[in-house]
Amino acid sequence: MGPGLPRRATLAARTALVGLLYAGSAASALCADGAPLNIQNAAPALAAARAGMGADYRPVPGGSLRSVLPGDGVDAPALVAPFQLRTRPVSNAEFRDFIQQHPEWRRGQVAALFASPTYLRGWGGDDAPAPLADAAPVINVSWYAAQAYCASEQARLPRWHEWEFAGAADDSRADARDDPAWLARILNWYSRPGNTPPGAIGQGTPNYYAIEDMHGLVWEWVEDYNGLFVNADSRAKGEQKQLDYCGGAAVTLADRRNYAVLMRLALLAAMESNQDGANLGFRCARDAVPTTQESTP
Repeated sequence: MGPGLPRRATLAARTALVGLLYAGSAASALCADGAPLNIQNAAPALAAARAGMGADYRPVPGGSLRSVLPGDGVDAPALVAPFQLRTRPVSNAEFRDFIQQHPEWRRGQVAALFASPTYLRGWGGDDAPAPLADAAPVINVSWYAAQAYCASEQARLPRWHEWEFAGAADDSRADARDDPAWLARILNWYSRPGNTPPGAIGQGTPNYYAIEDMHGLVWEWVEDYNGLFVNADSRAKGEQKQLDYCGGAAVTLADRRNYAVLMRLALLAAMESNQDGANLGFRCARDAVPTTQESTP
């Protein structure tokens, strides 16, 4: 495992660091043979590089969420603002295209601070996913690399409550979490061995928001993952082990209905920003596009 920033490092500092790295690499790519960068001429190219026009984002309305991480740290619902979510996880092919534009994120070139030795471990070359399928979700990607990719699409990683909100939907309901059959299907995926690469993206039915593969394909990074903490105090009684959020909210593992969500929390809580996982991928999110209203005289 490579060195990483201390867990107590702020999310803002981490995100700002990724932003600086991305901006610097984009500017460097526009300078040929060390020639001075003409800011006026480079601006359109830089904007085009960051547009992320190939990805599909769908609006999610947000609202009140009955979350395993209560909004007030006790028992209140979390309030989720409207946002946009990428309809699909990022694929191997998309990440290959990204690192070809930003070679500092290639395996073998990325700094140890931002990725572990297992970064993109399944790829056959530094910028060649084969034998992994182009259409499969990229895995073994660090939080830093995922954030940098999202920045290239003028986006960010989704926050935990955003992911949980969108992940509560099935194909016809905004919140299917009270349906035992739906929960059983999700838990069935969690029970499968994790030693085989994930299959192709988009083979299932999109959910209520037209978002695909929220469950059953890969685990996914969230922007605020480092606010999720596991309380492993051995003095907890029986099943009353708790998952803590920012030192306050808690939910017991006896709540079997939330077991799949708790597994995701436990995984993310154990991660560091430069680490990755054999079934850990990501998708990106954006803030909601402000609506404009025509003024009337």
